[in-house]
Amino acid sequence: MKPEELIDEVIAIATDAGITIRDIYLKGNFEREMKSDNTPVTSADLAANTIICDRLTALTPDIPVLSEEAADIPLSVRESWKRYWLVDPLDGTGEFIAGSGDFSVIIALVEHNRPVMGVVYVPMTQVCYYAIAGLGAYKRTDKQEVRISSRQIEHREKVSLRLAVSRRQDPQSVLTLFNHPKHCELVVMGGAALKSCLVAEGRADCYVRVGPTGEWDTGAAQIIVEEAGGQLMDTELQPLTYNERETLENPNFIVVGAPNLEWDKILIGE
Repeated sequence: MKPEELIDEVIAIATDAGITIRDIYLKGNFEREMKSDNTPVTSADLAANTIICDRLTALTPDIPVLSEEAADIPLSVRESWKRYWLVDPLDGTGEFIAGSGDFSVIIALVEHNRPVMGVVYVPMTQVCYYAIAGLGAYKRTDKQEVRISSRQIEHREKVSLRLAVSRRQDPQSVLTLFNHPKHCELVVMGGAALKSCLVAEGRADCYVRVGPTGEWDTGAAQIIVEEAGGQLMDTELQPLTYNERETLENPNFIVVGAPNLEWDKILIGE
């Protein structure tokens, strides 16, 4: 089946997982533990993971599922996958625990090491971002669905760049990555995928992530940003690729809305 034939059902799966997460969040009755990589996981992550993996497997029995919560699949097995689902059942577990509401459900379809479809569903606002390669990026609410586009900037010196930053991040740590930081404004949002979606819909111009993330954090966001007119790249300004390494950890990356700008000069080199 083509991605456009799957999208409505995938959005429904993400929505149902999001409803489960929201119910657990509002009740405030969830279990929490630390994984082997010293990151938290909650009963909401696991409940959403079960819903998504079971439903995707029923929808497309021939397409394997790679989820953050079941990621111990060696490259020797994964490298034969030409097409697979890439899932983060709850992106922003830290925000979930902190009670900010800034978390999302992420489902991407990856073909030949690049995402071709992505869904990011936000349980607390019931907003869904999605994209299909070649068919654009969209934002769906309970009232409307609109095509989204990133903000295109022709000349850096004529505008202030709007930088998406985490609620729990020291803003100065972000500003030190930029030349001329006084020409930057900050847009606060939790969750890696949600900050990328801010760039995709033109509410932010850039999001820089320094530190560990998994491929499941960026798969859906990458195709949404690209179809909106932006790019998600490593710090060498090359698009991220998927399922090509034993590790599933991403390099540091940058999400930009206006790829034509000279980002190698805007960013301070590592």
